[in-house]
Amino acid sequence: MTQFKPSLIKLALISSGLAFASAPAVAQQQDSAQPDDDMVEVIQVSGIRSSLQRAQAIKMDSSSIVEALSAEDIGKLPDTSIAESLARLPGLAGERRNGRTSGISVRGFNENYVGTTLNGRELLGMGDNRGVEFDLYPTEIISNIVVYKTPEAGMTTQNIGGSIDLQTVKPLFAESTLTVNGTYEKNAEDSANPDFDNDGHRVSVNFVDQFADDTLGVAITAATMESPRQERQFRGWGYPTVDLESDKLSIADGVNVPEDTAILGGHDSFARSAMMERDSLAAVIQWRPSEKLDIQFDALYIDFVENDARRGLEEEGAVWGPSDFTVTGVDNGLVTSYTTEGVYSIIRNDVREQDAELTTFGLNAEYLLNDDWTLTADISTGQVDKTITDVESYSGVGRAGTEGRPLTSRTWEMTDEGVMFSDHPTNDTIDLTDPSLIRLAGPQAWGAPIVGADAQDGFVNKPEFEETLSSYRFDLEGYVDWGIVTGLEAGIIYSDREKSKDNNGAYLTGPAYPGDDEIPDVLGVVPLDFIGINGVLAYDALGLYNSGYYSTTDAELVQADRLGDTYTVNEELTTLYTKLKLDTEVSGIYIRGNVGLQVVHADQQSSGFSTTLNRSGRVDSVAVSGGTDYTDVLPTLNLAAEFTDNQFVRLGLSKVLTRPRMDDMRPNTQVTFSFNDNQILSNDIDNGPWSGSSGNPDLKPYEANQLDLAYENYFADSGYVAVSFFYKDIKNWHRSNSALADFSDDYIPEIHQTSEGEAPVLFEGEVSRPTDGYEGFVRGWEVQGSLPGDMIHDSLEGFGVFASATFLDGYADPAPGTEETRIPGLSDENYSMTFFYEKSGFEFRVSATKRSDYLTETRGVSLALSDSTNEGGTFVDAQIGYDFSESGIESLDGLRVTLQGQNLTDENDLQTSGADGRQIITYQSYGANYLLAFNYTF
Repeated sequence: MTQFKPSLIKLALISSGLAFASAPAVAQQQDSAQPDDDMVEVIQVSGIRSSLQRAQAIKMDSSSIVEALSAEDIGKLPDTSIAESLARLPGLAGERRNGRTSGISVRGFNENYVGTTLNGRELLGMGDNRGVEFDLYPTEIISNIVVYKTPEAGMTTQNIGGSIDLQTVKPLFAESTLTVNGTYEKNAEDSANPDFDNDGHRVSVNFVDQFADDTLGVAITAATMESPRQERQFRGWGYPTVDLESDKLSIADGVNVPEDTAILGGHDSFARSAMMERDSLAAVIQWRPSEKLDIQFDALYIDFVENDARRGLEEEGAVWGPSDFTVTGVDNGLVTSYTTEGVYSIIRNDVREQDAELTTFGLNAEYLLNDDWTLTADISTGQVDKTITDVESYSGVGRAGTEGRPLTSRTWEMTDEGVMFSDHPTNDTIDLTDPSLIRLAGPQAWGAPIVGADAQDGFVNKPEFEETLSSYRFDLEGYVDWGIVTGLEAGIIYSDREKSKDNNGAYLTGPAYPGDDEIPDVLGVVPLDFIGINGVLAYDALGLYNSGYYSTTDAELVQADRLGDTYTVNEELTTLYTKLKLDTEVSGIYIRGNVGLQVVHADQQSSGFSTTLNRSGRVDSVAVSGGTDYTDVLPTLNLAAEFTDNQFVRLGLSKVLTRPRMDDMRPNTQVTFSFNDNQILSNDIDNGPWSGSSGNPDLKPYEANQLDLAYENYFADSGYVAVSFFYKDIKNWHRSNSALADFSDDYIPEIHQTSEGEAPVLFEGEVSRPTDGYEGFVRGWEVQGSLPGDMIHDSLEGFGVFASATFLDGYADPAPGTEETRIPGLSDENYSMTFFYEKSGFEFRVSATKRSDYLTETRGVSLALSDSTNEGGTFVDAQIGYDFSESGIESLDGLRVTLQGQNLTDENDLQTSGADGRQIITYQSYGANYLLAFNYTF
């Protein structure tokens, strides 16, 4: 066996990182690479420079291609959100949702294609699928974050995008501390909704200590927060083509309306205020009764509640509404201005409450069999319960059909933020803030037959999610002397995961029906000046719903997508793996790495309902189930060649997979049957009565073969440059595809028949369902660097900059008859830069990220997810602070004060139809956010 002496830079970095020895790479070095005090001068630094040094140590020491983040101090990442910190790493990009950076894309794949672990164990998300919403996890519990861009055989989350491991502190190897963090938070925009505040707070306590002669270590973190958000939103319903033959259409003099001209079909615009409340508790107990046995227990509990109010207007547009309209402007195939003689505006007072709890436990026991071999057992379990209660409440100038109701006339122009309304040239605009005019009832004729065509005064969507994950793992690792092979690791992992969704919903009808009612308690007025309208009345819709004010009618009776989107998915995985550690020298070049093989057997089963509407408009359903099992073989190779001191060339070859989306794995089918006698008796598939949409319980994983090549030059303790190229050859991708299906199992004789009782001639039809078998690729370049200022000139000591740029290209084959080839989360260009100064206790930093447009998802009807295009943007944050430990004032030793500003340029979120960037689907503006933080270490 050849032993290599680590470089001086690496040893110095490892020494500075021992207090944060939660990263496996650093922990291992304690035994094999302890620095000689006579060789290395260890310079103690804190803050952002120490964070950069520890992250650099993890990158240098890894056999894989990784990115790393390290907390500046116990319980203090550089940002207030894990997502914000991750979004600045090379090859990663953040996605804002409702004003918060929540989703993370890695190398062009969003979080649904990225594995996330906590201390190496797969972590459940709180979203609709597998993806983790990173803003829901408190930064205070995190010591290090490692992003694996190339996998190793022992990892259970070898996803196409990559894997993100969140690491907590190991208390026996950490410095004893008691740290208190307090933050005051405020948004730059005043709360538009009168029942919401515009300020919040964060408080956390971190405790780490050792007991029983340093054989027992305890780390406990308790954190609570209230975080406000303000938002102004315009949402376009779509852009249908103007019907030039319509009796409703008039065209202003001098305006030409060509065929296929698009026009806004309608809008709902509102001012949103939200408050996210999160309480979390994390504990790590490490017991090392002897040199041979090390036992660690981890626990994490998060209680998350977000309340928001969205108050504004919903109004039909020209083509989809009954009113006459006049086109007054057209530009290159899009109507840019118009007027309408009158609409019945729907005042929306919508309130949403998201309530989720996550609990996870893990127990790890590591036993040293002898000097060379270690046996490890790991058991973990986790559970997430989530409920969304989304109440819609409608009001206006009176119930639909009431005589004498005044119409609201509208004139608008398209802008790059949606539409801007102005006074109608001939008619008065109704004052929607007048309490004597506005009535609590649906002003449009909405409602299912079971409640009455005019009896829908609101609606409540209330999906409930429950997910559990249990894992059992046994590993054997040790030293071997097989030439270039110096280590062997093998193990078996079993995991059992189950996710269920109950898609509840109900129609709401006011007690005054068929009349209307005055609004019980008016809270005030919500201004809508951002679209040119003075405002609407505000009231507590959730309070009305919870008090029983509305009568409810179960939507499951008449909406096929309720039971049609209610399901349970179970997934059992058994994984066998082996990994060989490589260590050798070739022509004076030191080479280390690993080669491994992972064999994964999957057994996936799901149950749900097949639904259809009968002649009366009621839902009939039958229970359905499905599933499959299969085995995947995943080889990996990672090599790192240090051809000169602190300069590496890395190579990664692997086959990776991402398990199917869990909502796609449901067996549910929503059957559509035409009750037209001619279609029922037709023998022509294209004119038959059957069609539908469904999930697919037989889906195989997304798969790709990938190549990674990187050059890294670490020229200082916090300075480096790196260039990486990767290519992912996608061998299996999923698309929604229409295919011929047999509806025999869905046939109900007393329902699916002609008016004379005759059965259908055909039992086949087209079904839209997620299908695998598509191919594609993603490739990209990553350029990154970190430069300390004193390397340029001694006068720049304390200054520094780190920056990265990522350039991506890729596609996946479209489904037949469609044109969508994009990968969700892939932006062609991503940039990130942080400039900082830190010296004598004073710190200052400015960070900016920029990404180009990408494919994403938004919630649509019934809170279902649908595709949209986010136009990207540039986001700027800044932070200034002072560490009083450098002040010489003994009474303030341990205190740090920080002021942080987020989204300083008030960057908006813009989502478009994708076909035309002017066709705005959603425009959201949030304002800047400010945080004043106090950190005190005893």
